[in-house]
Parts: sequence; C-alpha cells; structure tokens
Amino acid sequence: MTKTGLVWFRNDLRIHDQISLVKAAKENDFVMGIYCFDPRQYEKDRFGFVKTANYRAQFLIETVNALQQELSEYNIPLFVHIGNPEEIIPEYVKIHTITSVYLQKEWTSEEVNVFENVKNAVSNTVDWIETYDQFLYHPEDIPYEIAKIPQVFTGFRKKCEKYASIRELETISKMPKKNRVEQLTKVPTLQDLGLPDFEKDTRSAFPFKGGEKAGLERLKQYSWDTKKLSYYKKTRNGLVGTDYSSKFSAWLANGSLSPRMIYHEIQKYESQIVKNQSTYWMIFELIWRDFFKYISLKYRNDIFKLEGILHKQYDWNSDPKLIQQWIDGETAEPFVNANMLELKRTGWMSNRGRQNVASYFARTLQLDWRIGAAYFESVLLDYDVHSNYGNWMYVSGVGNDPRNRTFNVKLQAERYDTNKKFQNLWLQTSLF
Repeated sequence: MTKTGLVWFRNDLRIHDQISLVKAAKENDFVMGIYCFDPRQYEKDRFGFVKTANYRAQFLIETVNALQQELSEYNIPLFVHIGNPEEIIPEYVKIHTITSVYLQKEWTSEEVNVFENVKNAVSNTVDWIETYDQFLYHPEDIPYEIAKIPQVFTGFRKKCEKYASIRELETISKMPKKNRVEQLTKVPTLQDLGLPDFEKDTRSAFPFKGGEKAGLERLKQYSWDTKKLSYYKKTRNGLVGTDYSSKFSAWLANGSLSPRMIYHEIQKYESQIVKNQSTYWMIFELIWRDFFKYISLKYRNDIFKLEGILHKQYDWNSDPKLIQQWIDGETAEPFVNANMLELKRTGWMSNRGRQNVASYFARTLQLDWRIGAAYFESVLLDYDVHSNYGNWMYVSGVGNDPRNRTFNVKLQAERYDTNKKFQNLWLQTSLF
C-alpha cells in the first residue's frame, strides 16, 4: 500500500530541524505540506483588536512564501489556502488518500480546538502524528513532570542546565522528483486577508523580512559576521537600532528558526570565537522562552484568566480612555509613550520597553492586563502565545515574579535612555 503523508504546518515554518517533516519523509512514499491562513486569526477579538494585524501578517506571508519555495527545492509541494483548516484539510485527505497527518503539538485552547475540529471532520482512517517541536529542552528530557514545573525560573533553569541535554538537529533529505505535484495555490496578500498595506517606518529596529532563510541569515550576521553575540549581555537592554539585541524572537515565534539551531550555533561560536557571559546569556534567554512554554503546559488556560496562575484578585478596571491613551502614546510618561509609538508604527518593541509599558498599564493604571496582552497579540511581529501571556502575568502580579515588582518608569527611562535618544526618536514632532 502506498503511504502518503501530509505535513500540516502551523508555528513550525521551516525545513531545518523540523521533526514532522523529517518523520513524514522517512515514513512515506509521497509527502506534501499544507498551510491554512485561518480567517478567525484576522478577525477582531473580544477587546476589539484584530487578532493578527498587518505587521505580523506581512511577516507571516513572507515566511510562508519562503517556505513554499524552499520546500519546492526538496520536491515537496506546499499547498496554501485562506480558510478554516477543518474545511480544507479533510478535502486533501480525501483527494490525495492521505494515510498520516504530521503536525507540531500545541496545547493552548484555540489551537487544540482547531485540531479537534479537523480530526472530527476527517472520515478516513488517518494516523495523527503530533510532535513537540518548539522547545529548546524537549519535554521528555527535562528533569520534571509537567505538573511539578517550579513557579520560579531560577530553579527550573539550574536543574535543566544540570540534568537535561539539548537534542541534535534533525535534517531532511531531498524527496525524489516523482514527489513533485503541481500546486496552483498562492500565498495571499494582506488585502486578501482583509488587512491594510503599510510602508515600513525607516526608524524601525526590526527592518527584517520573514522566512527561514532570513532568520538563518540574521543568526549568521549577528554571531559570525558582526560578532555582536560576544557583547549581547552588555547591549540587550538597548532601545535604538537593529543590533542591541538578536531580534531572533520573530522567527522563533512562527517557527522559521529552531531554538536548537540557535543553541548549536552558539556552541560552535563559543568553541571558535569566544565563550563569555554574553554567549551564555543568549542561551539563558532561550531557557526563559522554554520556561513560559512549560508554565502554559502546566497551567493550560489559566494563563488567559484575569486572576492568572496565582488566582490573585486585584481591583482591575477597563477605562477605554486610559487604554486608548496608552495605545496612542498619550500617557503622562514620555518613556511609555515613545515605546508605544514604536510598537504602533513598526510592530516591534524592545524587551526593556515591553516590561515598562506592561507594568505601567497593569500596575500603575491598574487596567485589566488581558487587554494589554491582547493588544500585544494583535500588533507584535514576534507574538508568541506562551511568552506573551507569561510575561504579562509576570509583570501584572498574577504570574511567576516572586518579588511582585512595579517598574518605576521615570527611573527606568533615566537609566536606559539617559540621553533621551530613544524618546527623541519617537516623540519628535514633525518638522513640517
């Protein structure tokens, strides 16, 4: 019997170290890929924000375009559609007599619901092969049961560093020419998704394109070409320019760059160039990313609830005027305003900025933190459900911060934007 595998791409939009793809190529006579631009992701959420607004949507369009071209070089067709996966995938299973569907395992509610809907809509007998493929430390390799993941990051990090190993990269071989199927589907435009076009702001600290090749090029450039990796710990709290931080997060978020790839590249860099606090700190940040994924795996939908994983009650409000002032960069704090204008006009904000504007929103203005998190989800180029909600809970006092801090925005501005270079960049009034 001929075996045909379908790889259902979601947030794993790459060829390197792509476990579903490697498995499908090994286990089947024919392999094809599918990606669905789910219309529900481009509609307004309960707070009135478009779930995926134009900045991230454009980055995603570029990523899927690149994936389609790259897969073609491996003789694997990628079919791309706008539509609900539960309507599209069953058709492919039927028409192409698919025997197995491969996909990255997700656990947050929307992704799980869509997967269940797809499974229920498929009448054929199909093997569903889900794989955890978004971690640095694979869930099978960490020294914890999921239910016993600690509340505090430091304990998690130290134990993982001591007892867990990071897997080698998975590589796929080219499929035979007979695997090529003419695919007439095209990657949509922003207009096709009902979103407005935009011109990139020349001040953006993230002028990069989406796609695996662009992500790998950035990894090469940030480490080997410029050696910025050697200074990462000293510059990571920067605010202006492309190189104060790695900017890997946007490619990591949609899976066009594997965290294991970054880790192994750093290992190579450390053996050939230098091993120092900065090179370690990049791995440290990847472990933070893992930690929030494990927290959401442990607590599931509690990460979306107002009381968070601590089940703490605060006197939140949802004053629309205050929310809009925050979004538009019209608060009483110039440092908050500069960061919010950068986000609004580019889809990017530094880590230092994110912590300050979120703390100001939730702790100073005492606004419902989920509204701030939903706005970030809409606008951020590098939105990742686990990191976004994990970080918002953290700064809002309902998550993993053992010290329950509130940021002093004025002091932060003095410390990290001493000469007001960043604030002047975004708050300057037009010269005309």
